[in-house]
Amino acid sequence: MNKRNLGLSALQISPVTLGAWAMGGWFWGGADDDESAATVRAAVDVGITSIDTAPVYGFGHSERVLGRAIRGIRDQVQILTKVGLRWDCEDGDHFFDTEDPAGKRYRLYRNLRPDSVRAEVDSSLARLGVDHIDLIQCHWPDPSTPIPETMGALAALVQAGKVGAVGVSNFSVEQLAEAQAALGDIPLASDQPKYSVIDRRIERDVLPWCRENQVGVVVYSPMARGLLTGRVTMDRVFADSDGRSTDPRFHPVNRKRVLDALAQLAELVEAHGITPANLVVAWALHQPGITAALVGARTPAQVRENAVAAAVKLSDEEWSQVDAVFGSLRLERKPGA
Repeated sequence: MNKRNLGLSALQISPVTLGAWAMGGWFWGGADDDESAATVRAAVDVGITSIDTAPVYGFGHSERVLGRAIRGIRDQVQILTKVGLRWDCEDGDHFFDTEDPAGKRYRLYRNLRPDSVRAEVDSSLARLGVDHIDLIQCHWPDPSTPIPETMGALAALVQAGKVGAVGVSNFSVEQLAEAQAALGDIPLASDQPKYSVIDRRIERDVLPWCRENQVGVVVYSPMARGLLTGRVTMDRVFADSDGRSTDPRFHPVNRKRVLDALAQLAELVEAHGITPANLVVAWALHQPGITAALVGARTPAQVRENAVAAAVKLSDEEWSQVDAVFGSLRLERKPGA
């Protein structure tokens, strides 16, 4: 799998990037650590060498699992992690409350204060068992901390060799511009926004800005938490600890509309020998300005399937067909209300 340059940074990443959120167990109904580690190894074997995680994914657990999985192959992978969501202190801006699969409650705070950023990077390095992080990203904007203060701390970490490149996630155009200006000679490598064939909001302003300013774009949720894979059938039941159980997009009304849309593309999918999941990830990668797509996986089989998306090639007419089908799809924001 050919790597792509991440913005103006020196970092190159695989276009299909492994998302390690589910490996932390939190939000996705638990995880098997041995299988997660095997999944990471399988990803590297098929060319998915970039892995995205965050401290908050399982409250440190995803990073620990990833660290275990890459022992002996650190030089083959690019580690993308984050700062800015704290569960272990109450400084910053209260974001939301949650609980882990065991029922333990946590209060999450957005905290991008310089001292917190430095502490989080050191903790991530320890959990991962590495001496540097390839890309550090601000997980969410922190309204309680000026962006230049955060960027100053991150720039110092780059200069110290602890971090290779700096990115952000979920930033507005205004926040992106402020972050880029504050970094000075260090390029803002990337933004990580939500993007899929059913959620194209970044096309209004964020994506054009990133293209114009040569900032890489690593999108998350290209499969809409699995909704676009065709495997979320009408009889699928999610555990209470799985965040999809309360996501309105997974309401039966919306599931039916998505499944009907995918059915309209069944012949195209079959003709190319791919899966619906491959199609929607490939669609994201086909859009101008998109560098990579984060795709989660729980098993080696899933990660091997995901890798196929990087090689999907459709004609302009076929891409137009995909756009037409999903362009007419409308999901209910409050189904049953």
